[in-house]
Amino acid sequence: QVQLLESGGGLVQAGGSLRLSCVASGRVFGINDMAWYRQSPGKQRELVATISSGGNTVYADSVKGRCTISRDNAKNTVYLHMDILKPEDTAVYYCNAEVDNSGSTLYLEYWGQGTQVTVSS
Repeated sequence: QVQLLESGGGLVQAGGSLRLSCVASGRVFGINDMAWYRQSPGKQRELVATISSGGNTVYADSVKGRCTISRDNAKNTVYLHMDILKPEDTAVYYCNAEVDNSGSTLYLEYWGQGTQVTVSS
């Protein structure tokens, strides 16, 4: 019914930048909060940043000042721009969104399949 598709991951050297994108498609009547999470091998999935439908943002302490989350509501898309990347940023990055898929204003949580970000030292 609803798919979240991430793109933009890859291999980058420490100090470099990347921009991740995630587009929601399918039966999308509205989107509430959108977020990026990440998971490294052997670690739990952790929140990177969230953005509300009104544009309010929250960042993990580990990425504050280095990452910017933004969204284009007309395109059902959320972005994560990451600067000054560090090897410890290496992880699979997952998109998360609360989506109304029926027009009832009941929002369900969806996840993307993830995109790999690898930062070399």
